[in-house]
Order: sequence, then structure tokens, then C-alpha cells
Amino acid sequence: MCSNYVPSARQQLMGFDLPPPDFSYGEAYPGLTVPVVTNFAPRLWVPACFGLVPAWATDAKIVRSTYNARSETVGEKPSFRDAWRRGQLCIIPADAIFEPCYETGKAVRWRIERADGRPMGIAGIWERRVKDDCLPAWSMSMLTINADGHPIMGRMHKPGDEKRSVVILPDRSWGDWLRAKSEAAARGMLTPAAVDLLRARADPLPGRHATGSLF
Repeated sequence: MCSNYVPSARQQLMGFDLPPPDFSYGEAYPGLTVPVVTNFAPRLWVPACFGLVPAWATDAKIVRSTYNARSETVGEKPSFRDAWRRGQLCIIPADAIFEPCYETGKAVRWRIERADGRPMGIAGIWERRVKDDCLPAWSMSMLTINADGHPIMGRMHKPGDEKRSVVILPDRSWGDWLRAKSEAAARGMLTPAAVDLLRARADPLPGRHATGSLF
């Protein structure tokens, strides 16, 4: 699961055949605005809330529990099922994601990023509100999959907890993800990231000390 990440900077996104985002953003936590590209507006980075706000929601606090969507149940859960069944897919660009590692006996924040320094394209779903009700116009959730046994993602989170991971799309699959026309096609791309694509290291919050590297 991922509740904290670094959205790709404008300079990174200028490498894509899209105008760079025209809004400000920073390190992301649920409820904050981040850039995403959707299959509704595939030529535009839109400012989306990190945490899906379904059409029936009346309070933005819902984002505290909708920033990740389990791929196994995304079509069943009330918060996510409409977006999933309608095929509302998006890509969330990230320079790094943060996850807790407990191998020292306590939670230490680790930074996970691409080994080549390029943006990660994280698979997600989106919602768009057309009424002016003070809730985010655009919102998104990151899709997650089981990560038991993955050399990096399988070492994160509390001992005994199921290991989960966001879906980091291969570069060649970004367009395929946005063009997916069926649930089967989308699910076929919800696969673990290749180990050699990633690197990870301890990156504790200020005031906390940790050392180490996975790769």
C-alpha cells in the first residue's frame, strides 16, 4: 500500500508528448493534489486528489481510506466499483514511493524508485465530479496487487501482514493501459514490477536514523 510518494517533477514530465502540468504540487499524501493522465483526457495532465472521491461522497474525508484500491476487490467495493466498471483508468507519474520496512524491528521509511531515474507510471482509477460542491473535481486511487515473495515489495510493511504493491507499468504499456477496452485487458497488466527496474534504500523522516539498501 502507498500513502506517500513524490510525484514526478515538471522537468521529468516534459519528456512526454504532453504539455507540462500548469498547477503546483509537491510530495503527496492523501488529500493533496497531484498530476495524472486519464483515458478521458489522454493529452492532458489533470490535477487530481490523491484519494478517490466517488460520486455519492459528501465529505472529502473519504480520501483517507480510498488512496489505494485492492485489484482483487476493486469491482466490488462501493468506493471504487463505478470507476472500475466504467473503465476509468489513469497513470500516476511518480519519481519515488515510500513504504515502511520493519527489518530493524521498527518501522523505517524506505524510498523505492526506478533504477534508471525515469518516472514510474503507476496504474490507477479516476473519478470526475461535474457539480460544484467543494469536493475535488478530479480524484484518483492507486491500484494494488499482492506482493508476497517480491524481492523489494515483499520486504515492506509489518511482519505477518499481507504484502501489497502498487502496479508500476512498463514504459511500453502506458498507452495500452489507457486504451484498455475491457476488464480482462486491464487486469492483464496488473503485474509485479521487474526487480531490475527498481532500487530501494532507507530514507527515514528527519530526526530518524537508518542505513541500508536493498538494491
